[in-house]
Amino acid sequence: MRVKLQLVMCNDKGDEETVTDVVTLNKNTQRIEHLGLILAESKQLLSTLQRHLLQQQITTFLDTRSTCRDCGTPLKLKARASRSFRTVFGTFQFDSPRLEHCDCTRRKTSSFRPLAALLTASVAPEILYMEAKWSSLVSYGMSLDALQDFLPLDLSLDVKTVRYDTLKVAKRLEAELGDEQSGCIEGTPSDWDLLPSPEGFFTVGIDGGYVRNWVDKKHNFEVIVGKSILSFEEGEEDRAPSLKRFGFVQTQDTKPKRRLYEVLHSQGLQMNQEITFLSDGDDKLRELQVEMSPQATHKYLSKSNLIF
Repeated sequence: MRVKLQLVMCNDKGDEETVTDVVTLNKNTQRIEHLGLILAESKQLLSTLQRHLLQQQITTFLDTRSTCRDCGTPLKLKARASRSFRTVFGTFQFDSPRLEHCDCTRRKTSSFRPLAALLTASVAPEILYMEAKWSSLVSYGMSLDALQDFLPLDLSLDVKTVRYDTLKVAKRLEAELGDEQSGCIEGTPSDWDLLPSPEGFFTVGIDGGYVRNWVDKKHNFEVIVGKSILSFEEGEEDRAPSLKRFGFVQTQDTKPKRRLYEVLHSQGLQMNQEITFLSDGDDKLRELQVEMSPQATHKYLSKSNLIF
C-alpha cells in the first residue's frame, strides 16, 4: 500500500494556495509491526511538516516587512544571511535578509533585519520547556536520550546544550520569583468571608536532608523538599488531585517562603481553604510554614512517617 501525505496551505480567506507533497510511505500489511506509523516514519513526518510550516510562516512574515510602513515603498535588499531555529521537531535554517530603511523617515539605523523581530531567540520555548522538565526528573544525559527517542531533534544536540538551556530557564524563573516576605496571609477575616467556597483541601509535606558537597566531600549542605497535594471530597471522584513538588538548598535560597507561597497559589489556594502541613517539627521547617494561611493546621511527625 502506497500512502502520500500532502500539506495544503490556505490564505486567510480559506482559499488553497499551495499543495506540497510531504512524504510518501510504502506500507506493508502482512505483520503487526507494519501497522500504522512506526517511530522513524513519525519523526520524518513531523520534521518535514515543521520545515514546510515554518518556512511558510517566515516567508509570510518577511513579505509583510518588505515595504516601508510609512509610505509603502518596497525596501532595498542590502545583504543576505541565515538564521537557525531549534524546535522540538528539528533545527532549521532560514534566510535572514538585511533591508535598507526608506528615506521618507529618519531612523536610528540605516538598515535592519526584519526576521530579528520574529526570531527573538534561536530556540523555541517549547523545547526549552521539555529539556527543563525532563532534566528536573533525571540526569541531563538521560533527558537527552529520552527526548531523542521520540522527537526528531537535531543529532548534534549534546548534554552541554541541554544543561545550558535548563540553567537558563531556571535563572529566568528565579528572576520572576517575587520578594521574600515573613507572612503570606492576605486580607482580613471580613475579606475571607466574601471568598467563594474553596474546592478541595491541601496537604503539604515538608522535610529536609543533607547531601554531600560534590566538590568538597567533607562538607554537606541541607536540601529541603516538599510536596503539595490538592485533594477533593469523595463525591468528586472525577477530579484528579493536583500535585506539585518543590525543593531548595537551605544555605543558598534567599526566598524559601516565597517559593512555597508560589507553589500553593499556583494550585489555587484561597485564604478560607483548609490546609494541613506535615513535617518533623524542625525549627527551619516550622518557620517556613507559619503565616502561610489562616486556615492552616500543623502536624509534626517522625521522619519515618514523612513519605515523598
